[in-house]
Amino acid sequence: MTQAELIDRDMSALADELRAKGAPFAIATVVRTIGATAAKPGAKALLTADGTIQKGWIGGGCVRSALTKAAKRCLAKGGPQLVSLHPQDVLAEKGVKAGDDIDGVHFARNGCPSKGSMDVFIEPVLPAPELLIFGASPVAQSLAAMAIPFRWSVQDAEPAAPVIPLPTGARRMVVVASQGRDDVACLSAALNSSAEFVAFVGSRRKFAALSARLIAAGADPQKLAQVQAPAGLAIDAVTPEEIALSILAQLTQVRRKNHRSDEASNE
Repeated sequence: MTQAELIDRDMSALADELRAKGAPFAIATVVRTIGATAAKPGAKALLTADGTIQKGWIGGGCVRSALTKAAKRCLAKGGPQLVSLHPQDVLAEKGVKAGDDIDGVHFARNGCPSKGSMDVFIEPVLPAPELLIFGASPVAQSLAAMAIPFRWSVQDAEPAAPVIPLPTGARRMVVVASQGRDDVACLSAALNSSAEFVAFVGSRRKFAALSARLIAAGADPQKLAQVQAPAGLAIDAVTPEEIALSILAQLTQVRRKNHRSDEASNE
């Protein structure tokens, strides 16, 4: 996601503060108006994850409800959206209804008495996806070093340490690269990390043996069945660096999967 350019200094300062905290937010910009509208093209607002406008202004309360919902939706999906707000009679003339998504445009009702129409572009600004790495093996160290330039928020994970809940719109993936040291504890913590993707560095046979132990201890078999083992794409990797490369490639594939699907659906 590109970083929106802000003219308002207070809004820019708040955006920098939220980025530093790793908190997701959205920038809404009025790009077109038709008829009488309070906000004009170029008007901006910064909305936090709950849809609340913290800085800026893009119209009265009659449009805020639609924009709040749109901002939440953008942050949840991780992609920008163009929202077209119209009075009910204009929506009827266009043959659409509030909530329709057509050709990449989301239509919403503008309940303002002025009966104007406006298009608002909403851009989510999301924290870098979090990569939790269990273990201090050579593969773990190589993966941590490789992932940072590709805008991953790399965190060294310990099985006994609590995992912080993710904010709205944030993503988390986990790689267990303990390789013989606290494998069971690391895998157990990974399964309970609320990650969208978990990978294990090791052979299928080793993972099967560990899975049996975890299931006997009460682990969810369905969660274990979703673990990628062995981790990484099949590129005949041998060295720790090559294995880390194969894992990073797979993480990138998972990270970008929905992005590519959304692009294809809009073509």
